[in-house]
Amino acid sequence: MRSGFGKALRLGVAAGGIALVKTTRWGGAPADLLAEHALEPGALEHADSVRAALAAVFEGHAGWPLTIVLADDLVRLWQVTPPANTTRLADLEAAAALRFQRLYGEPAAGWTIQAGWDPVRPFLAAALPRALLGALGQGAALQRLDTVEIVPQFVAVLNRYAGALRAGAWFGVVHDGVLTLGAVEAGGHAIGAVRAAALPDGADPAWLAAHVGREALRMNMAAPQRLQLWGSVPPAWLEAGACTRLGAAAPGGWSASARLAASGSAA
Repeated sequence: MRSGFGKALRLGVAAGGIALVKTTRWGGAPADLLAEHALEPGALEHADSVRAALAAVFEGHAGWPLTIVLADDLVRLWQVTPPANTTRLADLEAAAALRFQRLYGEPAAGWTIQAGWDPVRPFLAAALPRALLGALGQGAALQRLDTVEIVPQFVAVLNRYAGALRAGAWFGVVHDGVLTLGAVEAGGHAIGAVRAAALPDGADPAWLAAHVGREALRMNMAAPQRLQLWGSVPPAWLEAGACTRLGAAAPGGWSASARLAASGSAA
């Protein structure tokens, strides 16, 4: 049963496993890891497997508010330019779906599109697998949890730290051996493009600088004045001043799924 005002649950969902953490808004207490469950390859493609995994970690937590954080490799992220002279949400949704089809070569029928809809400026959109969303929502409801939102990790962290981003900075998430960068146009504030890259062994500050420079050239954008990164940031990057960290480091010994669950939380 739920106990404690201001407390909530966060579930991290990745292809290899799920993890459940408890967070609180008060007192600066760190997130508390409650449960983890490993998944067989392809388990997220089967609703029965998803429901069974949720039952394994949700036992005893009926009535809690729940945020579900999806690993970014389960979703798709892209920028949408709004049509000229429009104020209708339907037009923005159509533009996002058309851009999705052009980028990924398939219709968006099997996906649920979320976005920071904006009729004036380009905005970030995310497509979440519709079948997975249905299985997660049903599994949480069967365990009598109140699902507040289902959100990609990149978006969860961006929403948490958007107010801390400085002028001229690019935002990024380092998680499970992958660096996901959110590039910002010079003089702007909104994410203009999202790029993900696996970290090679020995990814030192020189590699980071070269990678960011290449990405800026590919996108025809000015290189950022600074990088603000969240997650498992290599200590060498911080020591060299190649970037600054957003938030505190995750507790030692936590799995990638547990760190995923805590992504974007105030704890």
